[in-house]
Amino acid sequence: MRTWQVERRKRTRHLIELGGLVVKAGIVELTNDDRATIYGALLWIAAKLQSDEGEQAQRLWTAKGRQAFDAERGEEQEGQPT
Repeated sequence: MRTWQVERRKRTRHLIELGGLVVKAGIVELTNDDRATIYGALLWIAAKLQSDEGEQAQRLWTAKGRQAFDAERGEEQEGQPT
């Protein structure tokens, strides 16, 4: 496979994973799949990260995301037979 094909597949996979996070967070349902609303919210996040409060916001959002991933992982492990 050519280098550009490998890179394109990696990029595509990355974009799919990012889209999956939007779905996983419930944003699609909460906005009725309104792309303008979703894009506006993402622009607001970007502006917040560039502001004086950006580091604090990122720390808060990172902690919330890690908690959600950990809770999800815990739920998956509870469902596995021992």
